[in-house]
Amino acid sequence: MDQRVVVTGMGAITPVGHGVRSTWEALTTGRCGVTEITGFDASALLVRIAAEVKDFDASAYLERREARRMDRFTQFALVAAREAVTDAGLSFDGPDNGHVGVLIGTGIGGILTLLENAEVLRRRGARRVSPLLVPMMMPNAAAGQIAIHFGLQGPNFALASACATGAHAIGEAAWLIRRGSAEVMICGSSEAAIAPVALAGFSRMAALSRRNEEPERSSCPFDARRDGFVMGEGAGVLVLESLEHAQRRGALIHAEVTGYGASADATHITAPAEDGQGAIRCMRAALDDAGLLPEAVDYVNAHGTSTPLNDKTETLAIKAVFGARGYSLEVSATKSMIGHLLGAAGAVEAIATVKALETGVLPPTINYECPDPDCDLDYVPNVARTAHPQVALSNSFGFGGHNATLVFRCLEG
Repeated sequence: MDQRVVVTGMGAITPVGHGVRSTWEALTTGRCGVTEITGFDASALLVRIAAEVKDFDASAYLERREARRMDRFTQFALVAAREAVTDAGLSFDGPDNGHVGVLIGTGIGGILTLLENAEVLRRRGARRVSPLLVPMMMPNAAAGQIAIHFGLQGPNFALASACATGAHAIGEAAWLIRRGSAEVMICGSSEAAIAPVALAGFSRMAALSRRNEEPERSSCPFDARRDGFVMGEGAGVLVLESLEHAQRRGALIHAEVTGYGASADATHITAPAEDGQGAIRCMRAALDDAGLLPEAVDYVNAHGTSTPLNDKTETLAIKAVFGARGYSLEVSATKSMIGHLLGAAGAVEAIATVKALETGVLPPTINYECPDPDCDLDYVPNVARTAHPQVALSNSFGFGGHNATLVFRCLEG
């Protein structure tokens, strides 16, 4: 029999907070983390805005030598993992941690380390390239470093599915627990890819907002004025456990992971299927996995990127899955405040979804000013809303046509 899976710990590093508490406070008060770029001179770029993590000093959380051996995306992941483990009240001091695994994904990985060393190679030659280049840039570095930090010997790997990475990591980690391959999983995703070449590449695709003069209003999901997403960075990490393991140790349970769905559009490498069929299949698969009918769902944390096509097709997909119920369903897009964290988006948004269930507060979609006839649902515009959701979905859709949906609910019995 499948094990029930619960969330017992959460950690986050985001453009609006170092930690879940500060991030959640910002999300529920509608504070935006999008600003002009400060990490480098972006004056020559077409896009000069991003949702950066502010004032992050890894040495404030990690031993300085340890931090210097990690790319920024791994630093984010490890700091978030430490918060999640502390929140879960777990200790890994025992001799056998073979039942505890790690699954941390990323969309891009250690690109900052790669770019830095490419410049060293160009200017100073091969002998000056860091011997730590490969272990710092590899996408599985975060998963490996977390396991090393805590001494965890269970299943350990990384995955990459662009903007669906975080949700896939949580869903696959839950499956490992459900089938008995682990009792505890530290899972989620991390990204730190705000660099000139990445911004230039996304900009050349016409994927990014170019509203450089008003950064705080540039990410406006489902609004008729939307012109692209805003690049962000950060990490979200969850501790998942079998319900039996969590109850045995008297853990505080935030929510239950009841469903996970995954699908592929199989139509275009960057654009979503215009009929929304991939997203429709994904949401239906997640509900089937949870054993729930659409009418059981109270809230959807949308992928909501602020791109013209995504928001239109996601709205279409929600209406196809929920029918007339879609118009009374509460839907919001936290990317309006934190930008698009790429591979880390799904994990941070899963945390926001769990917090909505836990607190009874729905984060708003800020910058919603001009309704779009193609986006005609209740997007919790501009101001957080008190509600009593019991079941919530979190959607994540990525380049490559990758789709993932998670179903969370308040724990029953």
